[in-house]
Amino acid sequence: MDMLEKMREIICEFVDIEPDAITLDTNIRTDLGLNSLELVNLAVEIEEEFEVEIPDREAMGLETVADAIRIIEEYMD
Repeated sequence: MDMLEKMREIICEFVDIEPDAITLDTNIRTDLGLNSLELVNLAVEIEEEFEVEIPDREAMGLETVADAIRIIEEYMD
């Protein structure tokens, strides 16, 4: 499973949206409507799933799904 597919899976746990509607350009706050608390919970879920630790300031700065994937890949190394 590629990174986008896994992100779709995780996001769908938080938002009632069709997985195919989630693209790399999907904005986490505006398109998905996540508030700050939900964003923190999403970041925690991402950290657990990918076994990475993302600094809070990075997690709060996430804009798009592509940003999230970039951060995951950066902290996986």
